[in-house]
Amino acid sequence: MTLPAHRPRVLLVDDDASIRRLVASALEDMAIELLTCASVDEACAALRERPAVLVITDLMMPGVTGYELLAMLVGQPGLRHGARLVVFSAGLTATTRARLAGLDVWRELDKPVSMSALEACVSDALALAAATVPAARPTTLSPGEQRSLTERFGGDAALFIDFRDHAHGHFVEDIETGNRAIAAGDLPALHRLAHSLQGVMTLLGDEPGAALARAVQVTAAAGDRSASLATWPALAAFLQAQAAAPGPAEAPPQSPR
Repeated sequence: MTLPAHRPRVLLVDDDASIRRLVASALEDMAIELLTCASVDEACAALRERPAVLVITDLMMPGVTGYELLAMLVGQPGLRHGARLVVFSAGLTATTRARLAGLDVWRELDKPVSMSALEACVSDALALAAATVPAARPTTLSPGEQRSLTERFGGDAALFIDFRDHAHGHFVEDIETGNRAIAAGDLPALHRLAHSLQGVMTLLGDEPGAALARAVQVTAAAGDRSASLATWPALAAFLQAQAAAPGPAEAPPQSPR
């Protein structure tokens, strides 16, 4: 049966056919278009065809691995189109999580996963996607944004703005994640968040934001809780200001390619 095109797309990437069937069965009653892929190549082809709101991927697969897929999506915002990234793998160890640092993983699902946890993951992603209000689009870009537009986005202004607006819309959630990590004294989680934010800020050409994220990353990596308590508020305030920044709703013209 062909689902209506307006249904949000969820992508599952797993080389195990039994897992693909299980997930398809578990999510069949949800108002989504679930697309199951046996390889990273299939997943990339699907994402080029139409964006997904959520990508759930296994890590250990023959050929191109889930780690490589995550890195590809983080480094290519035009392929990712703001999709939230979920790891679905057995034996998520400290070593595994260290390899995932900086790959902007939104949630981790351990195999075998309960059907309620799987459904909750998809429901939460859909709710966040529905609640995201696109930020206004200024008519001019800062010098840093203009450099990033040219160097990292091939001069595609609409793509850059879509990525920037999604990132800004995600900052409130990032603040909540950082606050929870600080409250729990979970410096590894804070380090992962700051590492991811530094990458986002770099892609946006936002040097002050990248510097603030780097400061948090350094203190968290060093296990210095008091220093992290001192550096995190500045980054959180910066994120809050970016998330709330208004502007006229008009995209700038395309830069020459």
